[in-house]
Amino acid sequence: MSAGGAETEAGAGGAPSGARRVLAPLALAQFICSFAGSNMNVMINDISHDLDTTVEGVQIAITVFLLVMAALMIPGGKLTDRYGRKRCFLAGLVVYGVGAVLSAAAPGLGVLIVGNSILEGVGTALLIPPVYILTTMLFPDLTSRARAFGTVMALGGIGAAAGPLIGGLITSAISWRAAFVFQALVIVAILALSRSVEDPVPPDPTRPFDIVGAVLSAVGLVLLVMGILAADRNIWLTVGLLVAGAVVLAAFFGWVRREERAGREPLLSTGLFRNRTSNLGMITQNVQWLMLMGSSFTVAAFLQVVRGYDAIRTGLIFTAATLGLLASSLAAERLAKKWPQRTLIVAGFVLTIAGIGVLIGLAAGSPSPWAFTPGLLLIGLGLGVMLTPSVNVVQSSFGEDQQGEISGLSRSVSNLGSSLGTAVAGTILVIGLSRNAYATAMVVLALLGLVGLAAALLLPRSSHRAGEADDPALV
Repeated sequence: MSAGGAETEAGAGGAPSGARRVLAPLALAQFICSFAGSNMNVMINDISHDLDTTVEGVQIAITVFLLVMAALMIPGGKLTDRYGRKRCFLAGLVVYGVGAVLSAAAPGLGVLIVGNSILEGVGTALLIPPVYILTTMLFPDLTSRARAFGTVMALGGIGAAAGPLIGGLITSAISWRAAFVFQALVIVAILALSRSVEDPVPPDPTRPFDIVGAVLSAVGLVLLVMGILAADRNIWLTVGLLVAGAVVLAAFFGWVRREERAGREPLLSTGLFRNRTSNLGMITQNVQWLMLMGSSFTVAAFLQVVRGYDAIRTGLIFTAATLGLLASSLAAERLAKKWPQRTLIVAGFVLTIAGIGVLIGLAAGSPSPWAFTPGLLLIGLGLGVMLTPSVNVVQSSFGEDQQGEISGLSRSVSNLGSSLGTAVAGTILVIGLSRNAYATAMVVLALLGLVGLAAALLLPRSSHRAGEADDPALV
């Protein structure tokens, strides 16, 4: 696959000349978006006290941010074809930056939700699809792409895993508001670095945009997650929202088929769902982020509410997960050369599920904060091992003409996993913040991890490694 016809010479590893300079702002953008999804976990007490709200109110703000990303990621990916990848990337950065500034100055929970949950969520939905589209196009072979995605996913994983630590340090040293100022400053840095970004494929202003499909997909996803959030209040409301979400999503797929039969271009092509390898890869992505964000929220809430730890102590405990994720993510290229992608994904799930088991066993039996270290380290190592190959499996399953669609769909599935992880864990904890509730939430996450493991085991068996000829099953 060429880099969108860009007239550039190949560099080391098959990447076009200058592509590595482009990777810096792309990876940093993934870092700050992942950071935003997890850093508030250690600010639960500070924000709730300062804004005169509750733990549940802060949980809703966190979940809505993740939900907005999941709901709008598919339309965001589609818009890149019409308006261009760089233009959408820059627009997303600006919207995100405005949201961060508004959040820093929020006088109450409502304004915080507008700034953090809505504006930062919308900005993320605009800027993240271009990150994955440009990475796929600019790094044409599996070797260079594994290295590039390893960098992007390492920064994303570090943002999610180190979010509690960085957020805790900033909150303890200054205030929780300074964490949003930090985000705004990083956005300014990304905008400066983005001058080197060039769109390898020109935008097509005549490309149609399926407004009806965008609304149906977003509403369906919102209803599903809101149904989970309502589980601790009213079981019938939960059932009603889940059923309504399923009905709306069914209507969305009906609309897509109708548009295709009429010869019009829908929001998503049904062909995206006919690729078995890609479908299984997206299931693994969904569960990976569900486990990452769900376990992060559960552990952070337990440490602050049950054990009474402050933001910085809570953040420091997450260092083990950050180091594990960083080590395995940065080894993505070396691992991809040695092992098939399916093997890495399976191994990642096994390590992560084992880590949850170790975490429950040691933390429940010891009051020491060090009891969390082995389990969190295993969780970080497992997630880092499998994040990159899962993305590579999905993105490499389609050509350039469908990168906008598959990037939006893939990121929506991943962010839906993030929002579901926080919603599932948060609902269990809100029902009763205790040792039993904590253990129950982690057990549920481990059980859901088995679903991801099953999907990974169903991926095609292949000896395909980075540097070998592309396997038709993965391209």
